Amino acid sequence: MREYLLVLFVSAAVTYLLVSPVRKFAIAAGAMPAVRARDVHREPTPRLGGIAMFGGLLAGLLTASQLTNLGRLFEQTGDVKALLSGAGIMFVLGVLDDKWGVDALVKLGGQMVAAGVMVWQGVTVISIPVPGYGQVALTPTQGMLIAVALVVVMVNAVNFIDGLDGLAAGMVCIAAMAFFLYSYRLWLGYGINDAAPAALFSAVLIGMCLGFLPHNLHPARIFMGDSGSMMLGLMLAVSAISITGRVDPDLITDQSGSRTATVHALVPIYIPLVLPLTVIALPLADLLLAVVRRTWAGKSPFAADKQHLHHRLLEVGHSHSRAVLIMYFWAALVAFGTVAVSVTNTGRAVVLTMAGLCLVGIVVLLMPRFRPQAPRAVQPFVPPRYRQGDPAPAAEAPATPGAGVEAAEETPAMAELSADDKALLGRIGTGATAVGSRPDPKS
Repeated sequence: MREYLLVLFVSAAVTYLLVSPVRKFAIAAGAMPAVRARDVHREPTPRLGGIAMFGGLLAGLLTASQLTNLGRLFEQTGDVKALLSGAGIMFVLGVLDDKWGVDALVKLGGQMVAAGVMVWQGVTVISIPVPGYGQVALTPTQGMLIAVALVVVMVNAVNFIDGLDGLAAGMVCIAAMAFFLYSYRLWLGYGINDAAPAALFSAVLIGMCLGFLPHNLHPARIFMGDSGSMMLGLMLAVSAISITGRVDPDLITDQSGSRTATVHALVPIYIPLVLPLTVIALPLADLLLAVVRRTWAGKSPFAADKQHLHHRLLEVGHSHSRAVLIMYFWAALVAFGTVAVSVTNTGRAVVLTMAGLCLVGIVVLLMPRFRPQAPRAVQPFVPPRYRQGDPAPAAEAPATPGAGVEAAEETPAMAELSADDKALLGRIGTGATAVGSRPDPKS
């Protein structure tokens, strides 16, 4: 565990330190696209944050190669080289898209090329363990298709949720933490060495996200861009593929003494492909809904819109930070709840706990729909919208002609103006009178 923690901290530190110079480089290079209609930020923000994350990836793997136990992985398996090859291709493709823009079909082709390079180097699905049946061997073609499909789905799922400050990095970090616990438990608890690469990749991924998050939280100073989001999705996919087909249930049966205990140890994550799909259940649901929604409307599945889950949370009335925290909550609930069911001896307590947390999450989701009035005893401790009685008096507007109506109907944005600006606005009016008095040309 100490070696994994060291790799995690190195990846986080290098990523964190590289973000500031990368931000300056992105500004100098002009990687600051104009704000689009579907964006939620108001000012152009530099991208190319994936450069810093790629530096954290290299630093983490370099550190692992110099350690006693983790260093053996570089000699025993080719997964590390395959990961670097695929991540390098995905990184270059993302940088080109962040700076100049890449067509959606070209981007999809590049993702398939990156996945194919990794499959050619051995990162493929060999077999799938099926409960009650055993190992189901796959042909090389079947394994290749599953591996490529998993990479493409993961990459686009993470790319789709990269719409709010800190959302993609935080949700991928949660998914990587859950997958690390699963992989580390198989490696340490059951002595399955084939789970070590997945644990290493997950530790590096956690460090990359933790190092980038301080710069990406709302209001973000830099975006990861496609150079970062596609690389994060690829690393999640590689972590899943590297362990799939290499976990032999018979090894766990020999140690536990019964097949029932084996099934309990692996269910509901008996098939390792299912766990990464579970830990990013929200991004995958968003991806499927987007494809169905756009296809039903007669548009391309790659056409951008503003109807993603995080956009809908903002439309409901949640603030930017609260919407991100809600997505964090549901991702953590599904991911760690799935892992907890396989760890505990009684799944009933876990299910009841998850049900209670789901209820809490639903209440939080519906909070903007309701405006309950708190008792008078606790009113000093709650936001003004939950207090009883008359609303607070509006700020007095300067005594200028024609300013009475504007002061009475002052919006929250008006409250942010200085006294001089309010006085100037009161003298010149809002322009509504002039517009209203204009004669109708059709009359």
